[in-house]
Amino acid sequence: MGPAERRAARGMPVPGIGADLSGGPASGTLALLAAGLPGMPGTVLGHGTGAGERLLAVTFNDLAVGGQEPELARAGALAANPRLHHVVVTGGEEMLPYAALDGPLTDEPGSSLVAAARHRARLAAGSADHFTGYGARQVLDAHPARLADLLMDRKRRHLVRPVAALAKADGSVLVPGRVYAAARRLARTPYRSGLEVLAERLLRRRFDTPGDGAMDASLAALTWAGAGPAARWLTGEALAEVSVRLQTSSQRSGVGPGQRPGDFRARSALARQAAEVRVLEQAAEIRFQRLHTPFLDNQVVRACRALPEALRVRPGARAAILRTVLEGAGVSELPPGWGAPTQALAASAARTGLRVSADSLLGLFDRPLLAEAGLVEARV
Repeated sequence: MGPAERRAARGMPVPGIGADLSGGPASGTLALLAAGLPGMPGTVLGHGTGAGERLLAVTFNDLAVGGQEPELARAGALAANPRLHHVVVTGGEEMLPYAALDGPLTDEPGSSLVAAARHRARLAAGSADHFTGYGARQVLDAHPARLADLLMDRKRRHLVRPVAALAKADGSVLVPGRVYAAARRLARTPYRSGLEVLAERLLRRRFDTPGDGAMDASLAALTWAGAGPAARWLTGEALAEVSVRLQTSSQRSGVGPGQRPGDFRARSALARQAAEVRVLEQAAEIRFQRLHTPFLDNQVVRACRALPEALRVRPGARAAILRTVLEGAGVSELPPGWGAPTQALAASAARTGLRVSADSLLGLFDRPLLAEAGLVEARV
């Protein structure tokens, strides 16, 4: 066995610099920027052997889920750069979400636990210093609640583009009126009143069931706070306790009337994503590998917060911003379709994993610990 085989047998990553390359704008931008770091191609100055190593770009190809062909084609086109060495990691049904739930224990729960094996297989093919694109959506995209911030600043004309995009996606002429009314209502609702309304709804078990469309998701986000899908599982005692805690927090919270709802919701979404990344690092940890999330770096977050809201709410703003960043770094040629959304592929993989692992998942609910603790209804 040579050094590479011994390293692989010990489960150690390849030395040097690597990055995810999913075909999306965030990972593609980081891979191209990292490949142009000072020193030899793909290596930071002072690291590596100095023999002209290339940046290791890792793409995960899910063989059990279809529809990835355009994304893989974009990743392959980006990897044609001579500074990149492209590695495609394939996975079948054994790598689907929910297929393997016996991973390591983490400090707190997170949605990445159901796909820890999937992430671990991808990261195992990476380098000792591996860049990931987590957090780009939260720091660059505009939260729908920012529409209320624009109304508070009397910038109604900037609502035209995002509302028109929602109307086109939903195919209904009623979208502009409903979105504008919801944004105006949020702009006029203080934070304390928003929490008190939510506490009252939880106490009376009044849950709204949002649809699957972009407009329904935007309308649900145009509030100070909302009940998640698991709220309808909770017992009456648990809901009453949550309602009391909400009322108490609204009375002692430091969020005053000057806090804007869009900025508040965007900060909350960024904090949740950062917590998810912490769980992911623990669940999919590879020995001697350091994961880097540049979009969650403090300086990057501050720079993104300095972007005007009128720019952030435009459809496709994240891809346009990252394209400008790459042009400033000397990268002008990008594959067709670069910047297309990729969230639908993750949702499709989750649904497929649920169908494949349905029997083993149902076994988890034979004796639900949360029901024994009186937090959720066992029959639900």
